[in-house]
Amino acid sequence: MISICIPIYNYNVTDLVTQLSEQIDQLDCLAEMILIDDGSADAFRAQNEGLCSTKKYIKLEKNIGRSAIRNLFLNYAKYEHLLFLDCDALIPSDFFLRKYVDAIKNYPDPVFCGGRIYPEKRPNRNNLLRWRYGVRKESQPYAVRSKNPNRSFMTNNFLIRTKVFEAIKFDESLVGYGHEDTLFGFELKKNNVQIVHIDNPILNGDYEENETYLHQTEKGISNLVQMLKYKNYDKNLIEDVTLLRTYYKLYTFRKPIKIVFRLCKPVIKYFLAKGFVSLYLFDFYKLGILTVIMGNES
Repeated sequence: MISICIPIYNYNVTDLVTQLSEQIDQLDCLAEMILIDDGSADAFRAQNEGLCSTKKYIKLEKNIGRSAIRNLFLNYAKYEHLLFLDCDALIPSDFFLRKYVDAIKNYPDPVFCGGRIYPEKRPNRNNLLRWRYGVRKESQPYAVRSKNPNRSFMTNNFLIRTKVFEAIKFDESLVGYGHEDTLFGFELKKNNVQIVHIDNPILNGDYEENETYLHQTEKGISNLVQMLKYKNYDKNLIEDVTLLRTYYKLYTFRKPIKIVFRLCKPVIKYFLAKGFVSLYLFDFYKLGILTVIMGNES
C-alpha cells in the first residue's frame, strides 16, 4: 500500500529507519522503505549501507538535486501511495504510519501533509536562527495549516498517490537549494489536487548553523526568482508566496529598500550569523536579497 521514500544527503538515517521499521512491523498492510543516497560523503555512506539488507538502498555517485532525486523514486516504488520523508526527520509518535494508513483508507485521493515540529529545548546561538524560524513559522498545527493548504505545503513529510505524482512531478530545472516544494504545491493547486493537512508531524532532528542557513536562504531566493520567470510572473504564484507578495506590495519602494539593504546587509548578516536573532530582521534580510536579485534581473 505505501512506499516510504527517503532521499539521503550527508546524514545518518539509522534512527529514522529503525523507528519506521518497528512501525511497519505493526501494520496490517503492505509497506516498503526505499533509501536513495544523493552522492553523500563516504563517511555517511558507510553509516547507512548497513541498513540495506532489508531495505531498497540505492547509491548515486553524483548529486542530482532535491527535485530530481524525489522523481527518481518512481523507478523503484511498487505501491500505490508514496510517503516522502526528509532524512533528518525523527518520528515522535508510535502511530505515525498508522495515521497515514487510516487517512488513505478513508480518503484515498488527496495529498496528505503531516507537518513538522521542532524540539522545545533552545539550541546554542550557533544554531538559533534555523530553530527559531522553524518554531515560529513552520511548526504550525494542522488546523492553522489547513486554512491555506497549498501555501503550507512542505516536502519533508507528505503522502501522495503514485499516479498523481507520476502526472505532477518535481520540476528538475530547479537544481539548487530551496522552493522546489513551493513550485510543487503550486502545481498541485493548478491541477486541482486537494491537499489535506493532518496532525501527524515529524520532529526536525537537525538544523543548520546560522551562516549555513543564511547561505541556503540566499540560494533559495535565487531559485524563487528563477521559478517566477519560468512561470511568467504568474499572479497566483505571487499570491501564494509571502515573500513575493510582500515584494510586490512594496514595489514602488524597491529602490530605497535596495539602497538601505546594501548599506545594512553586512551588519544584519553579522548579527543573524552570531545568533542575535530577530525574525523581523530576518524577513527584511530576505526581502533585501530578493530586491537586489530582481533589480539585477531587470
